[in-house]
Amino acid sequence: MPKRTNSETFAFADSAPAPQPQKPLPEQLMLDWLLQRWPHQTVSSKQIYQYAPHSIRFDRENAIRTAEILERYGWLARLPTRHQRNWRVWKIMRRADLYPKVAG
Repeated sequence: MPKRTNSETFAFADSAPAPQPQKPLPEQLMLDWLLQRWPHQTVSSKQIYQYAPHSIRFDRENAIRTAEILERYGWLARLPTRHQRNWRVWKIMRRADLYPKVAG
């Protein structure tokens, strides 16, 4: 009886592993949260500390730095506060972008 050989090869066994998806930047996470989940026209630093995604709000300095980056890119506009100088309030500048990105 002739010996049969199997000529099948499996390409998936030799192929390179799929690239891992990169974690989004904190600025992008906050922008997505503000535009998709935050229902108000303004946001304060206190509200960011309480309601933003956990990866942003666990560090207060990082939360403010992230908001300032969004301010630099034009997604937030700083509003004056009347009673306390240490309060921070921003107006959310909503745009008609299909896939909003932080970087230009």
